[in-house]
Amino acid sequence: MHRTGLVALILAASAPRLAQAGTLCTIVMDAMDGRVLFEHGDCRTRVTPASTFKIPLAVMGFDSGFLTDAHAPVQPYKAGDPDWGGQAWRQPTDPTRWLKYSVVWYSQRITHALGEARVTEYARKLGFGNADISGDPGRANGLDRAWIASSLQVSPYEQVVFLRRLVNHALPVSAQAMAKAEDVVEVSPAGGGWQVHGKTGTAYPRDGRGVSDMARAYGWYVGWATKGARTLLVARLDRDERADPVPTGLRTRAALLAAWPATADAASQP
Repeated sequence: MHRTGLVALILAASAPRLAQAGTLCTIVMDAMDGRVLFEHGDCRTRVTPASTFKIPLAVMGFDSGFLTDAHAPVQPYKAGDPDWGGQAWRQPTDPTRWLKYSVVWYSQRITHALGEARVTEYARKLGFGNADISGDPGRANGLDRAWIASSLQVSPYEQVVFLRRLVNHALPVSAQAMAKAEDVVEVSPAGGGWQVHGKTGTAYPRDGRGVSDMARAYGWYVGWATKGARTLLVARLDRDERADPVPTGLRTRAALLAAWPATADAASQP
């Protein structure tokens, strides 16, 4: 069987919990030479990055000095901060906890500290999608939600290109900033000796009135997988077909991790 068909079958078989969702794209790239080893679906169309934006935002935060290490600064939850993530979002939060629990208000602390012009400049330097931090038209809310079903858009292909530059320390920021950003990305064992460093993202598309479509959520999982000296970049983007109480990004991560050893083996075949 052709490699593309084999990997597609592996990914489909691994995802019974995602039966209600369609996979828009799965892409795997070799970190060493940038070869795309597997690309299935539409991986070149830009959509909202949702919380996957926290990886480039961590780079910005460490490079600017707002973030200092994996556990500093600790920021307190304040009344009025977004808390739809439940009790985990109502706790004092440091950079590691920020990524682990995907705390939106901690992202907003960074964006507001830097300002729209500087975040935009960084996004352009990092090559992250369209680098549009303006937010919803006419609402001046870019620093609060440009990355959440709003102006900032990125494709799965652009995600892995950015991640390749990060893991190879080839971004136009300090080496220390890249190393510290890598350190706060959550690591998950994936079987077969692989460790996957990655970030989920979930966002609900909105209409012109700002009303969210809760049945058609986007779900991301992006990151890099390591095994010995081997590093592969991966991005998977799903979209729900009906509402589900489990965030789409979490289900996307579970499906990709379950399939990863077989996916990596199949994608590496000549």
